[in-house]
Amino acid sequence: MGEKQYSLRYLPLFWDDLHDAVSYIAGVLKNPQAAERLLDNVEAGILEHLKNPTFATVYKTQRDRRLPYYSFPVGNYMVFYVVEDDVMEVRRFLYGARDLTKMRL
Repeated sequence: MGEKQYSLRYLPLFWDDLHDAVSYIAGVLKNPQAAERLLDNVEAGILEHLKNPTFATVYKTQRDRRLPYYSFPVGNYMVFYVVEDDVMEVRRFLYGARDLTKMRL
């Protein structure tokens, strides 16, 4: 029996979060190489988790959810996603030092 195959979907909010982080690192911090490394590491992390997305850490939220939020770190950031049927939907990319309890995840 083969492994279950998952497809990948991204919310626009994830792309906004990622763009903001990369723009800050490349523009404000003047470190385009670090911004490019971050992009590479985010892509690698997502593709690695796509192989078996339900084995990641479940992120505990204050709200009851129909689907659990999973998370994994990429440097100082966290990637958040849900799994529904055979789809891994990447939802947010947030700075890890933020007070995530105040975020609407």
